[in-house]
Amino acid sequence: MSLRALRTLRIGLTTRHFSTSRAVLAKNRIYPSTIRNEDELQTLLLMSASSRTPLLTFWMANWCSSCKVVSPLLKELIERDGIGEHQGGVAFAEVEMDSPDLGGVGGIGMRYMINSIPTLLAFDRQEPQIETKVSKLGDLKNREFLVRWIETEAARQGQGGAGGSLWGLFGR
Repeated sequence: MSLRALRTLRIGLTTRHFSTSRAVLAKNRIYPSTIRNEDELQTLLLMSASSRTPLLTFWMANWCSSCKVVSPLLKELIERDGIGEHQGGVAFAEVEMDSPDLGGVGGIGMRYMINSIPTLLAFDRQEPQIETKVSKLGDLKNREFLVRWIETEAARQGQGGAGGSLWGLFGR
C-alpha cells in the first residue's frame, strides 16, 4: 500500500467515530440523525451505557428558531473543538420533541421533565441527569457555559450523580 493511501486511510479514521476506532482518535460522537421515536433513544442510551460515555441530548423542535441557533454551536464545540474529549468523551444526539412517535409535547419529554425547548439533558448509565439539565436560553447561547457543562458531563464516564440514582436515596 502506498504512503498516500495510508495517509488517506488514516485521515478517514480520524473523521469517523465508530466504537471500533482506536481510543486515541476522536472520542466524541455526534449521531447524525435526529431521534424521532423512543426506540431510537433507547438504542442510543444502551450504546452510551455500554461504552460508559455520557449521552448529551438536545431536545428541540423543527419550528424552534432558538434551537437553530444553539444546535450548530453545540455541534461545533463537540465535534470541531473536541470539548469533553480530555475528560473521556461524550456522545451527542438531537431529539425532535414534537415528533408524534415520541408522544408529542406530552409524551416522552414529560418523563424526563422537559418543560421547554430547547433543553440540554445528559444521560449517564441510561439515567437522566435532571439536576444538571439546561433550559435557560441565555446559558444555551453562552459558549463558555456550554464548554464547562460539556466537560462536567464528560467527566462522569459512567459514575452517575446529579439525579442519576433512585431519587438520590442510594449510592451515586
